[in-house]
Amino acid sequence: MSEDALTQLGQPAVIAAEPSSAVLETVTDPYPDRDYLVRFACPEFTSLCPVTGQPDFGHLVIDYAPKARLVESKSLKLFLASFRNHGAFHEQCTVYIAERIHAATDAHWLRIGAYWFPRGGMPIDVFHQIGTAPDGLWIPDQGVAPYRGRG
Repeated sequence: MSEDALTQLGQPAVIAAEPSSAVLETVTDPYPDRDYLVRFACPEFTSLCPVTGQPDFGHLVIDYAPKARLVESKSLKLFLASFRNHGAFHEQCTVYIAERIHAATDAHWLRIGAYWFPRGGMPIDVFHQIGTAPDGLWIPDQGVAPYRGRG
């Protein structure tokens, strides 16, 4: 998708009812011959438990090494927001997000860390990676501390 064809950036946009119908838009990578890392952090991600319907909260950190396309950030925000009323287990949400971003960008490498807040007394952290990081790429720690409760 070319920058001229963006349908969400700079315009009113509606959050899709389901992640599968959300549109992830991309723009041309201005540095396709360079290896660099793009990071998106979403500290207030929400979805619903598919069994109880109760809300689940997570802190997502998405890192990728672009090839020719970059994720347009407003479309990513709208895509992530589409999970608010969507029932899926933590693992399903995490892997699906990674696969959709990779399908849209064809990134050299992508990883997602999903740090889910506890329900029922146990936090669940889910990590997924697609591809191999380019040699020499600086990959910082995701910076999310393990859950420690109130302590």
